[in-house]
Amino acid sequence: MSKVISSNTAAGIPAALITLMAVSAGITVANIYYNQPILMDIAREFNTTETSAGLISMLSQIGYGLGLFFITPLGDKMNKKTLIISLQVLLLVALAGIFISNSIVQLWFLSILVSLFSVSVQVIMPMAAGMSTVNRGKNVGTIFTGVLIGILAARVFSGAIADLLGWRYVYLISAGAVGLSTLLLMLYLPHTTSTFSGNYPQLLGSALQQFGRFKLLRRLSFIGILQFGLFCSFWTTLTFHLSGAPFNFQSSTIGLFGIIAIAGASVAPFMGKSADKGSVTRVRFMAISLTISSILIMLFFQHSVAAMIVGILLLDVGAQSLQVTNTALLYTLDESVHSRINTIYMTLFFSGGALGTFIGIMMWQWGGWNFVMLQMLLFAAGVVFLLFKERKAAEDHANKG
Repeated sequence: MSKVISSNTAAGIPAALITLMAVSAGITVANIYYNQPILMDIAREFNTTETSAGLISMLSQIGYGLGLFFITPLGDKMNKKTLIISLQVLLLVALAGIFISNSIVQLWFLSILVSLFSVSVQVIMPMAAGMSTVNRGKNVGTIFTGVLIGILAARVFSGAIADLLGWRYVYLISAGAVGLSTLLLMLYLPHTTSTFSGNYPQLLGSALQQFGRFKLLRRLSFIGILQFGLFCSFWTTLTFHLSGAPFNFQSSTIGLFGIIAIAGASVAPFMGKSADKGSVTRVRFMAISLTISSILIMLFFQHSVAAMIVGILLLDVGAQSLQVTNTALLYTLDESVHSRINTIYMTLFFSGGALGTFIGIMMWQWGGWNFVMLQMLLFAAGVVFLLFKERKAAEDHANKG
């Protein structure tokens, strides 16, 4: 049912195929985030501390970063379909391992493997970008919407299943969903031709060279580090905040806050369209303004459920808008090295997530919610600085021209 396609075609991609890729990406990436609403459940079962349980989130980001650097460049060397299916099968095995794990150390290790194999998402996205030049920003935005919904719905799903059946069944049910999506990808995903003929060490070296080759890649990477760092700081520590006074929420209730964030995911395709039309600068400044507003609301009204709802919605709209425009800009670079460019950007992006998660946990330990919010504001200020610096560089270049 599948066919071989070239890496550059002016023909559009069928909407059904884009939808399948978006749904599969969401199902896969969700596995990295299932742990967040159930960290307290895991801590209680293994009789460990909040910090030890919180390391699961950090290790998941690290595992994903490792997979991004060492695995996703292979998308430029081998058939992307073969790589995606292989990773999905390994992911299914790792999820089954979590279901039968019996110690926090095993859970740490398996969490790294789950996130390592979940990088098939980052093979799917550049694959879609390279399959067609028609509506590229919209298609990337659609798949990114699937990724975002997967990330956000993961919290709702895991919280509800943990209260109903226990946290282990979150991963067992996920294994079934991954198996089904893998079967559909095997049937309908097209084969692609590779663009790199060197060996594996040369491939990794070539990926590193892209960082020095493109100034835009460097700028986008630093913005991504800070943006995703503050995003992960928030979602990791939110569980601790909502499980304590005055909220005292259970896992299922905490997970429901993900529904609020899902509403913001609908903006991603529209942001992709704006990027296609050249409105990138305006969208990015609007995005970081929403992010800062959300942090201030949740800092000054931190014991209000209504304020938390508004803050989460604004935070996710801001984060998603910034990321989808960054991604659309990324894919304007050399098509022949999309996987390698994506490797560098997303490795740094998720390294920022791991850093943000770790710093967020430390801020929670040292000063609770106030310290977490202040750390997020500092990261947001860094993004503002980089955006202004980028705009000034663009204006200077235009004046010289």
